[in-house]
Amino acid sequence: MNLMEQMASTTNFKGRNLLHWLDYSQAEVSELLAQAQYVKENPHSKVLSGKTLGMIFEKSSTRTRVSFEVGMVQMGGHALYLNTDDIQVGRGESLADTAKVLSGYVDAIMYRTTSHQKLEELAEHATIPVINGLCDVYHPCQALADIFTMLEWKGRLCGLKVVYIGDGNNVAHSLMILSAMMGMEVVVVTPEGYEPDSDVVAQSQAVAEKYQGSVTISHDPEEAVSGADVIYTDVWASMGQEEEQETRMKDFQGYQVNQSLLEKAKQDVLFLHCLPAHREEEVTAEVIDGPHSAVFQQAENRMHVQKAVLQALIGYR
Repeated sequence: MNLMEQMASTTNFKGRNLLHWLDYSQAEVSELLAQAQYVKENPHSKVLSGKTLGMIFEKSSTRTRVSFEVGMVQMGGHALYLNTDDIQVGRGESLADTAKVLSGYVDAIMYRTTSHQKLEELAEHATIPVINGLCDVYHPCQALADIFTMLEWKGRLCGLKVVYIGDGNNVAHSLMILSAMMGMEVVVVTPEGYEPDSDVVAQSQAVAEKYQGSVTISHDPEEAVSGADVIYTDVWASMGQEEEQETRMKDFQGYQVNQSLLEKAKQDVLFLHCLPAHREEEVTAEVIDGPHSAVFQQAENRMHVQKAVLQALIGYR
């Protein structure tokens, strides 16, 4: 029995949505990580032959679009790029109608949207799996690639200390939930006023309690990185926040990940960034291009973990 058959026999993934990780368990995530390793080592197969992924984009993308599209091709399937400016939802067709129509054409929908509420509405009316390619609250596929990269570099997840420095955004939210689920110590470090959503923090702390992890919020980068196994950052102003750029540049002074900060962590600390990066703003070129950085391996891993998710949700018969 190969790994895919083992997954199919132990866990009922097929037909489920992936809107966030709160609907999944540690055991299920561990199975997806194992499958991601398998597909990384065995990239080409016909497991999704005849399957089609519809990809709806409201926001521009490099990694999400290319990783999903190439991943489907490598598995023998096909991906359709659907920009909201080009389909009828951009001209007023409801998400409910769009979901019902696409459910008759494709085998799953990946939706990259500005609103988690819209994602939930699409999923409510679809009869096929819906995958969150990014929304304003969560970025689950990114977080799965993040912990997969940590596992590759560190050989374990449980007990690692992960310090996220920057805006308490969708990336921070999913990282908190998934890292806590895998028994890790998570510290999110932000300036005052940029903390993660309080409800998501509470949810993450509940997950941590169940799986022997921890989630804390800090405003002191130097104190937080002491003993860190992983340091992670993101841009200070994400897409849609361009008008806040000048204010955020001031508010985030002192939160840059640089060599001086890295030296306060463990000697073998791993540096991660979900990209795109603004060198010399949230991170220096010395760090992101240095020996502790795995950002491009992390970016590549988006494809491998998403292939594992797609196989789990639509590939098993």
